[in-house]
Amino acid sequence: MIRIGNPARAACVLLLTFCAAASWGAVTAGIDRDRAALGDTLRLTIVATDDEELGEIDLRPLNDDFEILQRSNSSKTSYINGTFTSTKELALDITPRRQGSLAIPPLRVGQKVTKAIPIVIGPPPKNSAPDQNLVFEAEVDRSSVYVQGQLILTLRLQQAINLEDRNITQLQLDNAFVRPLEQNSFQRTLNGRPWLVHEIRYAIFPEQSGTLTIPAQTFSARERTPRRSLFDLGGGGRQVRRTSEPLSIEVLPRPANFPTGEWLPASELTLEESWSTPPGQLTVGESATRTITIRGAGLQGAQLPPVLFTPTQGLKYYPDQPDISDAESASGLVGTRIDSAAVVPTSAGTWQIPELRIPWWDTQTNELRYAVLPGRELQVAPGGSSSTATGPAPLPSPPVALDADATQDIAIVGDDSSYLWKIIAAVNGAGWLLTLIYLLRSRRRPEKPTGANAEDHSEKTAYKELLEACRKRDPQLARQAVVRWSAALTSQPGLRSLAEAASALDDPALSAALTTLNCAMYSATPASWDGAALADAAAQLRSRHRGKSNKEAPPLQLYPQTSRSGMANPA
Repeated sequence: MIRIGNPARAACVLLLTFCAAASWGAVTAGIDRDRAALGDTLRLTIVATDDEELGEIDLRPLNDDFEILQRSNSSKTSYINGTFTSTKELALDITPRRQGSLAIPPLRVGQKVTKAIPIVIGPPPKNSAPDQNLVFEAEVDRSSVYVQGQLILTLRLQQAINLEDRNITQLQLDNAFVRPLEQNSFQRTLNGRPWLVHEIRYAIFPEQSGTLTIPAQTFSARERTPRRSLFDLGGGGRQVRRTSEPLSIEVLPRPANFPTGEWLPASELTLEESWSTPPGQLTVGESATRTITIRGAGLQGAQLPPVLFTPTQGLKYYPDQPDISDAESASGLVGTRIDSAAVVPTSAGTWQIPELRIPWWDTQTNELRYAVLPGRELQVAPGGSSSTATGPAPLPSPPVALDADATQDIAIVGDDSSYLWKIIAAVNGAGWLLTLIYLLRSRRRPEKPTGANAEDHSEKTAYKELLEACRKRDPQLARQAVVRWSAALTSQPGLRSLAEAASALDDPALSAALTTLNCAMYSATPASWDGAALADAAAQLRSRHRGKSNKEAPPLQLYPQTSRSGMANPA
């Protein structure tokens, strides 16, 4: 229980709490996809993390280009680290009134306004088989793509009948990395007839130039027939099967005018910088953390280059482990890499941090661009005597002459106080020792997985990335992939190095392969490393570790969903 005896102090606390809550609050809007056809339904979601009432939102600007079909509200309250967080969500099912380049306009919620969201509405799709009740097709977002660039494949199922036991063959491509994306379901109107549409999307990254062939994909299901009696258990509907057309995509090579270094084909690449301490308030001997974030739209996080913190005059850098992740957007994957380092000024003065310039290829305009983080000038102030790392030690004070009695009295008092301080120091030392032992044991204790499905998915993804790195003979990517795979396989997310991975897996063949990998990373010719041994050792260890539970996932299935617009789901 906290007591605040001063009314003025209590008022200040309440005022600061109110201001903090007001600054943390935010209202955001998002759409489920940025391209649609006239007659499609879209899901617009508005989220408020403050006390704003979404029921008072002004939706009139939305009515100019869109019709609101249905709306629903939800709220959630959480308590984290002693703080209550309230989130409100408004979901709107909308349909465009016209085709063209439209935008979800800014919407006002109290004192806050959401950002505009561009969206492209195409013409109504043509019903290629007007006499059918089921259509299955495949399409890509572009006819050509750069090597290691992102290609979006969409498998689209349109049904006007009730189906069950729906299955689609699992997509498998040679010389390309495939990443499944989130599925979409919505309603579409064709010639006045409602259809339920399911879209299964993949992000594909070709690994060599030439022609990429996407084979025909097959959809199968059983038509659900109405029950004729109470004792009719169903399941007697006819089997239906549809096959898409194969697709061929031209994979363009890396342009000759692209500079030497990492090849980054993206639709957008950004650089951001942040400091734990304002750069203008640095002091000699005191560290500050500098964090640089790279985001690439249409790239995986593993494709983004590392940030090299080059030591400069007056500054020393101590880099930390990078944080690499992927997120999904309406246009595909967005890779993120976060590099941070502790910056320690070694002397006072004015010091320069050089400019950071990363070349990337704009896949929208087909031209070379640069993401630039401007150079920075740091003013470092002198540190105190305790924080200055360098400098002569102070000379000892000269002895003071005392008479015999005074010396004897001081000696006696000194003996008693030193004995007392020895006891206090011993107790404090024991307490710190116990605390250190507890922290070390808690760090070694493996965290519990958040769920079997999530753990299995993480392990499969990391294992596939490891095999790709081994096949490409890239020791840097292989190191990152094997550490992530080891952490997922052993449920030890704290693994950070090859040595920790080898110790956790405890396999002689894998340890030997990791030793070879570690040597190749620092050799003069890292490209000569052969990843076959590491791939074989990982495959054998994975097979033994997972046993019978490591069977491949069944073919991708479409699960029944409830239509957002109130239409009964045919599934």
